Amino acid sequence: MCLAVAAGLLAGCARFDESANDPFTPAPTVRPEGVEPSTPQPPPTKKRPPGPCEDPDPTVVASCVNEATGVVALPDGTTGVVGERATGKIFLIDTQDPGPWPYYLKQIGQVDVDSSGDGGLLDVTLSPTYSQDHLLYAYITTGSDNRVVRIGSDGTPKPIITGIPKSDTGNRGSVEFVAADKMVVLTGDGGDPGAAADQGSLAGKLLRINNPIPGNNSPDVLASGIGTAGGVCPDAQGDIWFTDRTPVADRLQRLTPDGTVTTAWNWPDHPGVAGCVAGGDFVAVAMSDAKGMAMAKVEKDSRAITTAPALLYQDKWGRLNDAAPGPNGLIWASTSNKFGGQPTPTDDRVVVISPTGGGGGGPD
Repeated sequence: MCLAVAAGLLAGCARFDESANDPFTPAPTVRPEGVEPSTPQPPPTKKRPPGPCEDPDPTVVASCVNEATGVVALPDGTTGVVGERATGKIFLIDTQDPGPWPYYLKQIGQVDVDSSGDGGLLDVTLSPTYSQDHLLYAYITTGSDNRVVRIGSDGTPKPIITGIPKSDTGNRGSVEFVAADKMVVLTGDGGDPGAAADQGSLAGKLLRINNPIPGNNSPDVLASGIGTAGGVCPDAQGDIWFTDRTPVADRLQRLTPDGTVTTAWNWPDHPGVAGCVAGGDFVAVAMSDAKGMAMAKVEKDSRAITTAPALLYQDKWGRLNDAAPGPNGLIWASTSNKFGGQPTPTDDRVVVISPTGGGGGGPD
């Protein structure tokens, strides 16, 4: 999990720049700042006995996940977290566990969810002090709403924010810490674009929650007009990037520390933007319908994106859904082939990939 301080954010209405752009460059050209040209290697894993979920792809660190969502990479580089949309289960991924596939997935939590339509367990993040408190945070759909909950050692979900409108569609959401005491939540429009524009509704918003503890939290609205929510990813410079899908185009947007929101890039061809990872000079965006990951180069001074993002790894793992930053410049990502795709026998999977476009090398 990547933490970045977003001091000075201003609540209220945001300003949008809706300029359209060409969708992709023809070839990958981005090398993230601080990442050497040689291909970063995924975490080494212990040899496991073969099993029905054994995947020959060396970049795969979890397989046979039931509609994977909410991927998090832990700082040690060998463990991570993934959730299941329909079951509400949350698992620890331990690449050092020598057990047979997929038994190195250890369940560490579960929440009751309404998985009808596109609802369910939609995102997972960890407390900034997870190594001490082991607190999980999840964006979920219930029978009455979408909400963010905290899950402690007793397994009981306690509400952080409730009342986010739900519907058959538009339930997707994302949650992330941007500081030890500040959480941002990206909410979908619940199938109602009018609610996304309504400042009195929690639908279709980028929200900030200060001191996110269970109770009656009143979030600040940082941005409005969100369509189908994708992912949210802070960077070390204090910007918060987020993705969404609208009838006009899929978008990558940027919230600056002074509260200004601009559309950094538009994809009129609707590649299905999903989770994202922001680095010093790049933003990586998982694509569901385009079945790949786009890499956008961020200009050093302006923090703008002026050249079309490069589409990497197309069709290698099918539909990509969530993405999370990992150690050593790697990205952990989940597939979404069981939900709207064409699953392989080992889907859904979590893969550890290089943002350089070099292919990977894999866990041994």
